[in-house]
Amino acid sequence: MIEAEGLSWSYAATPILEDIAVDSHEGRVLGLIGPNGSGKTTLLRLLYGALRGSGTVRVDGDDLGRLHAREVARRMAVVVQESGTDTTLTAGEMVLLGRTPHLSPFARAGEHDLEVAADCLARVGGSHLGPRSFGALSGGERQRVLIARALAQEATHLLLDEPTNHLDIRFQHEILALVRKLRTPRGYSLARHERTSKLAARPRSGRLGTTAIVVLHDLNLAARYCDDLVLLDERRVAARGTVDEVLRPEILEPVYRIGVERLELRGEIHLLFRPAA
Repeated sequence: MIEAEGLSWSYAATPILEDIAVDSHEGRVLGLIGPNGSGKTTLLRLLYGALRGSGTVRVDGDDLGRLHAREVARRMAVVVQESGTDTTLTAGEMVLLGRTPHLSPFARAGEHDLEVAADCLARVGGSHLGPRSFGALSGGERQRVLIARALAQEATHLLLDEPTNHLDIRFQHEILALVRKLRTPRGYSLARHERTSKLAARPRSGRLGTTAIVVLHDLNLAARYCDDLVLLDERRVAARGTVDEVLRPEILEPVYRIGVERLELRGEIHLLFRPAA
C-alpha cells in the first residue's frame, strides 16, 4: 500500500500541486488522470521519491524518506515516459538491470536473475528483442523493455507514467492487461517459448508487484483497466473513488471542458466525447 497526505510541490514560485492525498491499496490498480498540466507526472514522482516536496509518503506503513534507496527499489518499480538511448546495452541487458536491488554490492547476476529477466521480457512480448541494441529500438519497443525491467525488480508496487505511449492499440491493451493481472498476489506463469538468446527464453513462474499506480490520458483505457481513480485539476484532487464513481459526465465535463456521454456495454464503461460548439 502507498499512502500520501499533504503533498505539495512548486516549481520556482509556481505551485504545481497543493495538499494532495492518495491511497493505493494492495491488489488494486490506481489510475492518475486529469488534463494536460494538472500534475499527474509530478504526483507520481512525489510518490516514488524522485521529487521531494512537503507532505508525507508511506510505503506499507514506512516513511518513504526514511527508507534506503535499495529498499525503495525492492518495494517500488518505476517506468517513466522517456529514457535515454545513448547506451551500448542490449535490450536483455537493460532488463537484467532490474535485478540490481536483489544483488549484493559487486555481485554479478546469476542463473536465477537471467531467468527472471528473460521471463519478464517474454511477458511483454519482447523475447525477440533480447539480443538487440536498446538504443536502436523503436519507441514502442523501448517502452516494452522498460516495463520488463520494472517487472524484473519483483517489487510489490509498480508505478508507471503513461506506459502506453508509443504503443499501437494492441500493445496498449496487452500492457495494461498485464498490469492488471499483476495486481493479484499469485503473480503469473509463463508457457515455454522459443529460445532466441540467453536473456530471451527461460520459462519461470514468480510473484510480481501487487499494487499499481498508472498515469493515463486515455479515459477509456482507465475505465477498462483501473480499479480506482484520482482525478487532478488545477493543482488539487477534483475527484477520487472507484472507476464507476469518478467517470461520470457531471464530474468530467467541468474538468475537461468537453461534453461527455457515458455508456455501459457488457458491464464495461465507455465514454464518448463531443467538443463544445
